[in-house]
Amino acid sequence: MKRLLFVAVLSFISVWVNAQFTVRLIVTEAATRKGDDYYLAGDFNKWNPGDYNFKLKPFGAVRRIYVFKNIPAGKLAFKFTRGSWDRVESTAKGEDLENHEVEITGDTTFSYAIAGWKDDYPDKPKPNTATAQVKIIDTAFFVPQLNRYRRIWIYLPKTYPLTKGKYYPVLYMHDGQNLFNEQTAFAGEWGIDECLDSLQQQLKKDCIVVGIDNDGQHRMTEYNPYDNDKFGKAEGDKYADFVAKILKPYIDKNYRTMKDPQHTFIAGSSMGGLISLYTLMKYPDVFGSAGVFSPAFWVGPRIFETAQQMKWKGVHRVFLYAGQKEGDEMVPDTKRMADILADSKAIDEQDIVFPLGQHNETYWRKVFPAFYTWLMQPVAQ
Repeated sequence: MKRLLFVAVLSFISVWVNAQFTVRLIVTEAATRKGDDYYLAGDFNKWNPGDYNFKLKPFGAVRRIYVFKNIPAGKLAFKFTRGSWDRVESTAKGEDLENHEVEITGDTTFSYAIAGWKDDYPDKPKPNTATAQVKIIDTAFFVPQLNRYRRIWIYLPKTYPLTKGKYYPVLYMHDGQNLFNEQTAFAGEWGIDECLDSLQQQLKKDCIVVGIDNDGQHRMTEYNPYDNDKFGKAEGDKYADFVAKILKPYIDKNYRTMKDPQHTFIAGSSMGGLISLYTLMKYPDVFGSAGVFSPAFWVGPRIFETAQQMKWKGVHRVFLYAGQKEGDEMVPDTKRMADILADSKAIDEQDIVFPLGQHNETYWRKVFPAFYTWLMQPVAQ
């Protein structure tokens, strides 16, 4: 009898775990912009702020509604937007909000009142936070492979003008406008210059950093080496060619650099993480290490096949980072790549998962010191 009861309990638990529920999210009122379309952005659509499939529908005179059908038990994280991240919901004072998080245990309805939108509160002019070590090499550096122009930044250590005979390793980074200066950053800067001013003094190991701006319009194709049905034809090969064949020779010619792969690094986040790893694999004779922060492998999943087929020559290094709160695929994808790279004896690999990590500059800034400290360590042979 007890055994039959135990089996019945297990059956009930199995049915509950696999149950599918209906969840209604209702915006009961909004302080302003009542005539605009509202969208949901969350872990269910890779935080796309203007996903038409998650557009709220009118529900009565003033309310809006979105209905999830056949959704399993678990947690749901999301925000309301009006189609882009600069038009995301905010507090009544224009302050940022944490993600809404709800626990799904059955059919249910959640109601929300939107107190304000970010674009209701124009930002004060952002301060110029770049230190004296940061310069702009060119506001329109020509990229012949893509027939486009790009702003290029450079960080030179404090010791650079004082040590005429000293040569330096170089770190190339994407999304240059987000690296050094709050004034140009999209959602906060990495603080690379302040970090290196401090770390280089502690570690006694200096490094030049070159930042390459994205142009916004072509970021999803320039940083992707593989065609994507949603985002378009890949331009990642051409972009990698530009960094390796045009920009690096220019930097080596005009600055005192250590030109060998062991002292030439590349790094970036999200799409920048994807193209960093790909560029390392395409040009292992140019770059020796890559920093791969929160990589958008889901945009270019063929990167796993490329990594598996890679025939490494010499020792290379890869630093992988993922945040636990970056969606369901981020940590598993990053761990999958870590396992592939670990199978190669030519890769000195380091991976970090941060339980609270979200997909933004705040968390990449937090982990950058660990990356740089690791990067400056002797290469394992």
